[in-house]
Amino acid sequence: MVRRRLIVCGFENSERASTRLVADKDDYLKGRYGLSLELVALVDIGGAAIAEGESLPIIELLSHVEKGGTVETFAKIGHAGMTGVEVIARVNAHVLIEATPTNLATGEPGRAHIMAALDKGMDIVSANKGPLVLFYKEINELARARRSGIYMSAATSAALPTLDVGLTSLAGSKVLSIEGILNGTTNYILTRMHREKCSYDDALKAAQEMGIAETDPSLDVKGWDTRNKLLLIANRLFEGNFAPEDVEVTGITGITLDDIEAAKVEGNVIKLLGTAKQDDDQVMLRVGPEALSREHPLATIDYAEKAISFLTDTMGRITVSGGKSSPVGAAAALLKDLINSSSSLDSLS
Repeated sequence: MVRRRLIVCGFENSERASTRLVADKDDYLKGRYGLSLELVALVDIGGAAIAEGESLPIIELLSHVEKGGTVETFAKIGHAGMTGVEVIARVNAHVLIEATPTNLATGEPGRAHIMAALDKGMDIVSANKGPLVLFYKEINELARARRSGIYMSAATSAALPTLDVGLTSLAGSKVLSIEGILNGTTNYILTRMHREKCSYDDALKAAQEMGIAETDPSLDVKGWDTRNKLLLIANRLFEGNFAPEDVEVTGITGITLDDIEAAKVEGNVIKLLGTAKQDDDQVMLRVGPEALSREHPLATIDYAEKAISFLTDTMGRITVSGGKSSPVGAAAALLKDLINSSSSLDSLS
């Protein structure tokens, strides 16, 4: 039996779902993978809970929080004001699950958590894009020096297996280009415009009413979310050190119904794509609306669905789509990375 002691930083919806998933699948993980996942510390904005025995009582802790309690007020094992860095220094663990809110200005506090954990030789499973987008080179170099793994499925389109396919299924092939519909909100808006001939504003409003789009949809509709995911995928698959400024970004805010209809007349459909193309030793990164022919494998990906397509030198084109876009889907991606990190399938070491 392989035991993996976990520290979780951040306890929003997807992280609550992931801790519940770990508890619910405990017997399955032990029987199928010989893997025992033990949550030994949990950090949230107000403090932490640290296990006194082998692991935290996940179900009781979840119930406490769902009833309006906080992590730091959980009976006997709560510690008000304790930071993630302090917990990482104090508690012996194998894996940090970094799930604090994404900060694309400074990357904090996620960056500090990741660097502290890597200093101790821990593996990192991250749902937080911020530190990896802004400080990939620094984090990658320290991970290699400490022989630690960086796993980020939940940060690269969650349940859609982007990195898994590129790193494992395409092993031995050279990836020539990557094209992805990596943001469900923009794809939903463009699909509504194409299928129902509604304006951008009306399609956005519908997405907001359904909870698909945020009240401030800038991160999605201006292409930044797609850029961030593309950066992470390209850095891993092309072994690069690309930064946000290396990506040409155009969002969908300028797309009109006339544009949609003009593309339709030509037999095309407009999609927001994240594209990485390798030409000799150069990799060109771009995010922007593209008019795709109906024969293109991404042309039929509609509404909030996501997909990624790889063009390779020996396997041809490989396209995958789907994956649950929800806290449960993100939780499943975190769990997948925990399983893979235990068997070193995707380790940087």
